[in-house]
Amino acid sequence: MELLTTAGSGPRRVLVTGARGFIGRHLVDRLVTAGVEVHATTRSAPPRQTGVRWSQVDLSDPEATAEVVGRSQPDVIVHLASRAEGGRGLELAVPMIHANLLSAVNVMIAGAAVPGCRLVLTGSAEEHSNFGSVRGARSPYAASKGAATTFATLFHDLADLPVVVLRLALVYGPDDPNRKRLVPYVIDSLLRGVPPRLSSGRRRIDWVFIDDVIDAVLAAATEPAALGRVLDVGSGTLVSIRDAASIIADVIGSEVPPAFGEVPDRLGDHDLVADPDLARRLLGWSARTDLRTGIERTVAWHLGRGNESRPVGRPASA
Repeated sequence: MELLTTAGSGPRRVLVTGARGFIGRHLVDRLVTAGVEVHATTRSAPPRQTGVRWSQVDLSDPEATAEVVGRSQPDVIVHLASRAEGGRGLELAVPMIHANLLSAVNVMIAGAAVPGCRLVLTGSAEEHSNFGSVRGARSPYAASKGAATTFATLFHDLADLPVVVLRLALVYGPDDPNRKRLVPYVIDSLLRGVPPRLSSGRRRIDWVFIDDVIDAVLAAATEPAALGRVLDVGSGTLVSIRDAASIIADVIGSEVPPAFGEVPDRLGDHDLVADPDLARRLLGWSARTDLRTGIERTVAWHLGRGNESRPVGRPASA
């Protein structure tokens, strides 16, 4: 974390896009605690937060994006703003292009105009192809993220843009604002004594704890060896949804059985796996939090602060 400040010259400036999202709020808190000058964007009305200079902006608008980046003059941009939705419907293609591809390209163009500005873009392990019979993207979301990664490597090669792409596995942990995501949904359901309605649970997932992800982002923001590279951020270990739900139930002490098979498996789903070897070699990073420990910390947060009365609806699939 100390690498984000320059001795004798005050805090460095970091612009975080999508800062109200799950990863964004954790990253902003870490940066503020470290004394970094934080600029942050959101599409919705910005909150009041000490130590953060908020801008409300639609990053698919190139002029608005250029204005925010030009005004903040960041040393580092961490681009987290994204529409994360795993549906297979082709009607999602254009919205994903606007939210995930166009916004990333606009941020890269704007960042390239700021001398010395480094960009950290977050992609997804869903981008991976060539798993057995699986070829190419299996959802509009994965396709948009893969296209953004392609443009990032293009910008680096043609314009020498100092950019790093982190392809994230399934991130979980405390204070996830999307309570329909798998882990918070299962926790909330079991705490209420309601069987969570899940898919078959056979899909295997690489789960990575939020604190470890923030460590990877901060390392990518400073490590010279990472420039121009695409790095997987995950544990490298696969655990099925069924087994993860069992760990959650065991940590809570719940005897309510999850309702497996109540939600259809998504078309084309395959194991979600990351290969963290390159991140280990270039960033000196590896996931330190095993799944059970991460779930224990997440359940403790839900018990202590997060388990307000909320309707338990159908989860967003992993």
